[in-house]
Order: sequence, then structure tokens, then C-alpha cells
Amino acid sequence: MTPASDDSTLLPEANDPPEMRQAKALARRYRLPFVNLLPQDGDSPIDYSLLSEIPVDLMVRNQFVPLRRENGKLHIAMADPTDLDRLDDLAGALRMRLVPHVATAGAIDVVLRKGDATQRVLQEAASGFRISLVRETEQGEEVLDLDRLATDSEMSPIIKLVDTIIYNAMESRASDIHIETRDTEVQVKYRIDGALYQKVDPIDLAYHQTLISRIKVMSELDIAERRVPQDGRFRVRYKGRNVDFRVSIMPTVHGEDAVIRILDKEQINEAFKNLDLNVVGFDPDDLRKFRRYIAEPYGMVLVTGPTGSGKTTSLYAALNEIRNEEDKIITIEDPVEYQLHGITQIPVN
Repeated sequence: MTPASDDSTLLPEANDPPEMRQAKALARRYRLPFVNLLPQDGDSPIDYSLLSEIPVDLMVRNQFVPLRRENGKLHIAMADPTDLDRLDDLAGALRMRLVPHVATAGAIDVVLRKGDATQRVLQEAASGFRISLVRETEQGEEVLDLDRLATDSEMSPIIKLVDTIIYNAMESRASDIHIETRDTEVQVKYRIDGALYQKVDPIDLAYHQTLISRIKVMSELDIAERRVPQDGRFRVRYKGRNVDFRVSIMPTVHGEDAVIRILDKEQINEAFKNLDLNVVGFDPDDLRKFRRYIAEPYGMVLVTGPTGSGKTTSLYAALNEIRNEEDKIITIEDPVEYQLHGITQIPVN
């Protein structure tokens, strides 16, 4: 066992719960470091990548949490580090020298339950789909291996997780992916037919910044900037076709949120091929008024509504109806989601 250095964290505080007071007393008695696994400031002492490397059943059975690797030793948190036989068995199973720290049993249980749920998500991701990022160059399109973009070994499970989130969204025909940060976890939701659905188990908050950084790298955004909104885009190869994604990063009180808009142009092209106003769903009276308005030579028609309500579909159906050989029709779009024959479409840069 490693003696603890003088540390004010070993001293009991007035607002310490009884379990923490007992743990600090145990640490002082055996001259071991005390570690608070659930600090109020959110600055976790745990290297969460270790939770995906060490078998969950081993951690649960022996009630320990890995903290970090340092100088060839593994620092771990335990509620009862006085069990020397257990420590010897663990050192043999992990093939590493161990440095025990004292933590409360309740905190260890919380971390292990979170780690178990997150690891299940990452394990599912590990066997999931692999996507290829497409970048435009002067010589044309270049397909990049996403693994080359990772420089940190901790990123590997996050790469797989992001790939799987994107793949499942496209398989679900989602229009948006929402990554929302809460006080204790990260939630991933898909917008399908205008409504949000949580299709992925909550992810531990410790993975949040790595997850957002991964999306920023793919979108060529500044990973160091966390205080201002950022917008970007990327393209992936999916089932032999290119799919575009628009990314919006927004700071919140709990960290950065991300919204990823999916623009599957080939799927849109197929859906819009024979689109007209008769199939949009207008009331007959409203349809007659709308047709009269869009046939006017001047004026403005506003089409408004929440995400997924049919704004783009209505506008493209109107363009399909009024295009002809006699008139020149120009659109300004951000982005151009569907190319219409005979119409000049200008994308916003």
C-alpha cells in the first residue's frame, strides 16, 4: 500500500454525509488517499476509458473503480482496501501493480452502474456499421478513413459510437440527430416524422466532451472553442451514395449540445420525383388559394412551421407546379436539397 500524502480532503467537513466521514477515517487510519468519485464541480478523477477496458463483472464482483494508469501502476478506488488477499488477486488478474484509494461504497456503486450502461452502448457500437467520410478536393472527392482522424486512443470507442449513432439514424429515416447534455448524462434523440425519440441508452457525462469533439473533427470545427455556437457540415458514404450532414453546436449550462441535420439527397430525389401539390395534404379551399398565390407574377408567400412539418416538401411541390419553358425561375437555398430540371438553384455559401 502507498502512504497518503498530507491532503485536506482527508479531513471531515461539516456537510459530509456519514458514509464519507467513515471512508475518510478509514483512509487516515491506513494512510491511504481518499477520492471523491462524485465531486460537485463535475471534475471527475476517473479515466473513463479504463471502464471499457476492464471487464464489468470483475469490477462489480470486487467493488472497485479504476482511476488512472500512472508510471506502470493502476490506481483504483475501493470501499475496503484492507482486504490484502483481494488486492493480490486483482493485481494478478489485471497483471498490474495496484495503488488503492478509499472511496465510499455508494459512490462506487453509482459509477459502476453508469459504466455498465455506457459500456453496453459502446459494445453495441463496436460491432456496428463503419462509415467513410467524404471530402471534396481540387481533384474531386476523397474518401477518408475515419480512424486516421483519431490521435487519442480514448477516441476509438467514441468513433464507433458516433458511427453507430449516424447509421441508426439513417436506418430509422430520421431527419435530425439531437445530442443533449444533462446534469448527469448525455441523451441521443432522433427526429422521426417530426417527433423526437430517444433510441440510444443514456451515455455517461464523462464521455460528453470526447463525443462532441469527434463530431467537431468530422465537421472541421474548432474543438478548443466551447463558449460560442459553431456550424459546420460533413458528408459520408452510405450504401454507395453520399449523404450530407449539417452540424450545429450550441453551448448550454451543462456543456455543448449538437444537432445534426441529415440531408439524404438521393432519397429526397426519389420522394420528390413526381411530387405535386395534390399529395401534400392541403385542405381543398386552402389549395385553391395557394395555387392562385404562387401563380402571381410578384409578391411573397411565406411557408412556416416547425421541423418536419413539410415546409421543404410544400415549396418543392409549388416549384414543380409553376415551372415552365416561358418563365425563368431562380431559387436561393441553404442547402439545395433537391435539383429541379429547368430551374436555376443557387446554394447559399
